[in-house]
Amino acid sequence: MKLKFQFTLAFMLSILSLLCFSGMAILISGSKIEASDHSIISFIQGFESPGLTAIMKCFTFIGSTPSVAVISLFSLFFLYKVLKHRTELILFIAIIVGSPILNELLKLLFHRARPDFHRLIKINGYSFPSGHAMSAFAVYGVLSFLLWRHIPTRWGRTLLIVTSIIMILTIGISHIYLGVHYPSDVIGGYFASGCWLAIAIWFYQRYLEKRFEQKKLSKVESEYTYIKT
Repeated sequence: MKLKFQFTLAFMLSILSLLCFSGMAILISGSKIEASDHSIISFIQGFESPGLTAIMKCFTFIGSTPSVAVISLFSLFFLYKVLKHRTELILFIAIIVGSPILNELLKLLFHRARPDFHRLIKINGYSFPSGHAMSAFAVYGVLSFLLWRHIPTRWGRTLLIVTSIIMILTIGISHIYLGVHYPSDVIGGYFASGCWLAIAIWFYQRYLEKRFEQKKLSKVESEYTYIKT
């Protein structure tokens, strides 16, 4: 029953994320959100200071491809050696590898230029959706999903979720602060990655459900054969 609930929830979240991303894409294509983007960037950059800039650059580095690769390798080792995960590793790898591929495809589709005012770092490529936002959501989202059932206490699970949310939001905000992404790029990245994450979990939960049903059927057949003989 619990598995079916998770199965349905993953499917509903994937649809919701897709609809939200589609709505954001329509707003961007029609240039209906530029004024709001500029206002939010001005507000966030209004807190600019040398110390805050250093912190934001640090979070941007944490969300970069090399850092994500290191975090992913460490996570794979932990999941395999410590928690004895097997099939979960396939889910983890699929989400981590699929996220940047999806991001590149979407960027090529929308061709949105990056903000061109008050950049604090130099970066190339298209703007929508944010690759850092997508990677952060994918990494910390799938880790939260996989680690949740191994944490027995409520406060431990709360700490896991709060830490993941802080990392996801801060990495996204850092790119707005540094002037290399519009807020809508970051939000769109969250929705795109959320859709990908939910779809991957949906397929994973479906696989678990089928495997459970097969084991259940095999058990019934074994008992029937035993009784018959």
